[in-house]
Amino acid sequence: MVANLADLVSAAAESRPRHAAVVTDQRVVTWSEVDWQVRAVASGLIARGLPAGSRIALMQPNTLEFITTYFGILRAGMCAVPLNTGYTAIELDQMLSDVDASLVVADPRMAPVLDQVPGIDVIHTGTEDWRRFTVGSSPLPVEPTAPDALAVLLFTSGTSGRPKAAMLTHRALSANLDQLSAVQDPPAMTSDDVVMCVLPLFHIYALNATLGMVARHGATIVLTERFDAAAALASITRHKVTNVAGAPPMYVAWAGIDGLTEALQGVRLLISGASPLPVSVMEHFQARTGKPIWEGYGMTECSPVITASLVSGRPKPGSVGQPLPGIEVELRDEDGQVVEDGDPGEIFVRGENVFTGYWPDGSEGPDEQGWFATGDVAIEDDEGDLRLVDRRRELIIVSGFNVYPREVEEVLLSMDGVLEAAVMGVTDPYTGETVKAFIVAEPGSALTADEVLDFVGTRLARFKCPTVVEIVGDLPHSVTGKVSKGRLRQSQGVTSL
Repeated sequence: MVANLADLVSAAAESRPRHAAVVTDQRVVTWSEVDWQVRAVASGLIARGLPAGSRIALMQPNTLEFITTYFGILRAGMCAVPLNTGYTAIELDQMLSDVDASLVVADPRMAPVLDQVPGIDVIHTGTEDWRRFTVGSSPLPVEPTAPDALAVLLFTSGTSGRPKAAMLTHRALSANLDQLSAVQDPPAMTSDDVVMCVLPLFHIYALNATLGMVARHGATIVLTERFDAAAALASITRHKVTNVAGAPPMYVAWAGIDGLTEALQGVRLLISGASPLPVSVMEHFQARTGKPIWEGYGMTECSPVITASLVSGRPKPGSVGQPLPGIEVELRDEDGQVVEDGDPGEIFVRGENVFTGYWPDGSEGPDEQGWFATGDVAIEDDEGDLRLVDRRRELIIVSGFNVYPREVEEVLLSMDGVLEAAVMGVTDPYTGETVKAFIVAEPGSALTADEVLDFVGTRLARFKCPTVVEIVGDLPHSVTGKVSKGRLRQSQGVTSL
């Protein structure tokens, strides 16, 4: 474990100075070059008179500047606040105010929205101001950083309510890299890996489980700003990618593309995270390519990875595997008791990778014994692998019976003609809640609501079956491809209990 996560860059530069660290469409940058740029950013921040612990916001797409600025902030002993590049000015104003950000380092393309946020100090990368900022002063000494110092604030919906900033220390982020690196059959990453990163670096999956792991092993990361199925496959071939850090929508998009098997010949690992991978997608993909998709489960508050099928060494459709070495998991009922074998329970997590709570006071963090309630519900099978059921806060209670939306969605996704499905509870005068399903039909399909009702009626208990089905053109998604049920409720005018 390193004291400061930026020490990983220094170590990679020392051991592999000429090895490719970052690959973009425009350039290939070595670890020694990355280390030099990280030092320049750190010196620029210190030269501005910003004290250790200052919150520095980062609003960048997947660029080299994101990486060098992120590690530069950490090296300077300050706290990085990566922000979604899709945020509106209203959202940014609220978030920057919440964390009292001292500076925003942004891509020039972010200027139109940042110009609408009053009272903030912004410096845009690639400009003359940026050049003076990074090379205008001599390297300045950096004070040692304590492992328990705050490294990153990442906004998340948490287990409930409006977005809050999860507090992640150097220790927590580094611990999760050690936990991932302890997985060796097959290894989660090696120094020879060339890793494709399409997911946004401002998301914890890409930030630590991908970029952090690349730095820890001195491997190579191939950055892509936007996912295009055909272009991504061409990039895999061109750059000899061996490790793909992906999410379900990527594999859905790739499944129907010609030349898929040939493009993936040299790939060692296909990883899926951020949201559950539909069983049908995993089975179809493996049948076509002969390569398994290894699935994992995590959350921002856990830095992020909690479980992975890599741990058990067997990719299993519908399963997210077992806890990483050094992480404890318990499934508990509503009374806080560990559930009996085979019963669903809320996932509680304990380990050095767990956050210290939400900014600024550490609220809603781990309890006195170090356990954190994730709000996710899972079942453990007889081989010790976990299968996610759903979010506890999305639980639907029909006449006193629990309905987990994910279980219903899996059945819907197995139906011919269904491309996407989302399930939620809506108020009902007789049963308290009832199940409503939103369906996106496959192109060319003439799927009807009655057909959907007939299909699920033969596969689910009556209380679990949707009583309302709406065929829609599309569903709202987060940046990682997960269906945004909050936005769906707003757009559809759905009222839930």
